[in-house]
Amino acid sequence: MSFPGNLHLVLVLRPTSLLQSPSGTGTDLGFRFSQDDFMLKMPVVMLSSVTDLLRYIDENQLTSEFGGTLEYCHSDWIVLRTAIESFAVTVKEIAQLLQSFGTELAETELPDEADAIEFLLRSHTDKYRQLKDDIRSVMREGRHLLSNLEAAKAAKADGQEDKDIKQDWDTVQRLLAQLRDMEMAFDGFFEKHHLKLQQYLQLMRYEMSFHEVQPEILDRLSGQEKEVAAVGGTVVQTEQLLKDLESLDTRAQEEMGRAQIIILRGHQLATGHHYALALIVQRCNELRHHCDVLTTAIRAKRAALTRVRDLLLRLEEARRWCDEGAYLLANQLVDKFQSKEGAQGALQDLERLQEETPPCLSQRISLTGASLTLSLSLSLSLCILLTVLCVFRHIIKELIETERIYVEELLSVLLGYRAEMDNPALSNLLPSVLRSKKEVLFGNMPEIYKFHSRTFLQDLEGCLETPERVGACFLQRKEKFQVYERYCQNKPHSELLWRQCSASLFFQECQKKLEHKLGLDSYLLKPVQRLTKYQLLLKELLKHSADSDYISELQGALESMLDLLKSVNDSMHQIAITGYEVNDLGRVLMQGSFSVWISHKRGPTRMKARFKPMQRHLFLHEHALLFCKRREEHGEGHDRTPFYSFKHCLRMSAVGITENVKGDVKKFELWYSGREEVYVVQAPTFQIKIAWLTKIRKILTNQQRLLQGFYFASTCLSASMLGVLFIPLVLYCGVL
Repeated sequence: MSFPGNLHLVLVLRPTSLLQSPSGTGTDLGFRFSQDDFMLKMPVVMLSSVTDLLRYIDENQLTSEFGGTLEYCHSDWIVLRTAIESFAVTVKEIAQLLQSFGTELAETELPDEADAIEFLLRSHTDKYRQLKDDIRSVMREGRHLLSNLEAAKAAKADGQEDKDIKQDWDTVQRLLAQLRDMEMAFDGFFEKHHLKLQQYLQLMRYEMSFHEVQPEILDRLSGQEKEVAAVGGTVVQTEQLLKDLESLDTRAQEEMGRAQIIILRGHQLATGHHYALALIVQRCNELRHHCDVLTTAIRAKRAALTRVRDLLLRLEEARRWCDEGAYLLANQLVDKFQSKEGAQGALQDLERLQEETPPCLSQRISLTGASLTLSLSLSLSLCILLTVLCVFRHIIKELIETERIYVEELLSVLLGYRAEMDNPALSNLLPSVLRSKKEVLFGNMPEIYKFHSRTFLQDLEGCLETPERVGACFLQRKEKFQVYERYCQNKPHSELLWRQCSASLFFQECQKKLEHKLGLDSYLLKPVQRLTKYQLLLKELLKHSADSDYISELQGALESMLDLLKSVNDSMHQIAITGYEVNDLGRVLMQGSFSVWISHKRGPTRMKARFKPMQRHLFLHEHALLFCKRREEHGEGHDRTPFYSFKHCLRMSAVGITENVKGDVKKFELWYSGREEVYVVQAPTFQIKIAWLTKIRKILTNQQRLLQGFYFASTCLSASMLGVLFIPLVLYCGVL
């Protein structure tokens, strides 16, 4: 056995029964103690009595049974030691329970129903409270142990005993400190998890409310507004149209009232630092845009119908006046004109009729009824045209005004955040992960600001006098808008960096100086939102365009914006490709998920046809077609991003297509290198298949034209060197 310290001397006290035997030797018991019985490598002293023991050990170090004064109860020590060890085991069990519950919380999948989320919140809260009760109970047990140890310490006068009690006291105190640390960490973790669940429930309820007043309802009301004619043939018809419009406006106001409540709720969630802030802001902007469009359309149509009604009332008044004049002239007898009195009476009748001329005809009394009707009809048409132009100009003003605001917001971000990253006064607040990362966080926003502030805003402001030229502005700057593609490709990296340091005091200080209600992440989303806003405004301009000469420019501008949005979306998927360098493949033209069969493959890597399709994500570039596999997403929650692992690459110079495959109209065939490899591709819909075939045919046709031009140029060059100009038929056949 081992001891905590070194042994220098062993004292052996003879048993009392032996000491009290008559002979004093113990021989009648059959045994005898001597120093030889203890084979130890240290001195052994045999003692005959307790009195001999006191010569070696002070009495205050011995218990009463050995003639000392030391107060010690071994059973009490065992009880205390058992309590301390039991307390330590309980603390360990609490730690395991907290770890288990934390793992359960982290691995819990969020349900898709609000009731299930509420049940989950209640269940987790109940478990949390139970664990908190257990922790408090163990805390009380530990404090009770401390109080017992302190009482024992106060009752002892011996220094060595005080040292033992102090060690036990330190042990219990250390266990209590560990328990408090675990409780604090557990409280923080559960608070974050509980907040996440609450925000998820809030988002789900907000989405449900959004879909109850979904944009389709407002779009349907907009469609009903368009069905209300802007011109009535009569006053009665026009009045009925106004009543129909008012009825529609009443229903629209009810829906827009609900939409405003949802928008207000979204703003409340946004100010609460909700994790889905971008989605909520997008929903609010979408609802607000639909409400603004519907309100503007109803207001404009009401004004147009009111003007039409006023014109028709004047026309009716003029018609009655004309009828009265015709009746007067028809009833005046020519014989009355033969006398002075008769002529004067007829003249007075005409003068009275002239005095009763309606205000709308007071300056045009010499016009006949027919020409008056024509004039009023032309005025009515002009009024409608002016109404359309008024709405058109209103949209142009909105485009220019929002463009100015957009430029100002970009400048505020660049000066208030980006430039401040180099400010020495704020360097202590700047997180280390952000240093030298301006290009990652802000992307090419300076380039976007330069384009809009120096070029595009000035172009739009020039359209105030000639609004019909707005379509040309977009078309002339079509290539410049490609800066958004780089910005959107960098957006995932920017968002990842933002999430790592969004709680930094640096951003809070900058936001406070700028007096921004929303954080930097909302302003980093502005370029993406602005790109979407352009195509919405162009659609509205097309609806209210009165000049057919410029409709084609507006249509071209809209198509260029839609193409840019599609290109940005495709490029966002392209940058997620792993395992292949795509820089030399040209621009990505289309991308999407398909079912693919390898039906035949010849050569050294012969492969049998597969009956079960492979799910592949295809990327169509200008020079190649990539087959990729969508992989599981990285991260957790809103951090999850898809990526695509490379599988095959087909160079378009060796690709052929078969447009129809038996058995399914959604299938088509891609063959490669003279049908050495054949892929049967099934699109999700027939329309997607047609779109892909159209784009592939265009690529192959362009390649054929380039090849024909190359061969023709090469042949002409060779023939001119020989003095003979000819086109070999074999080359032409080879192209086909």
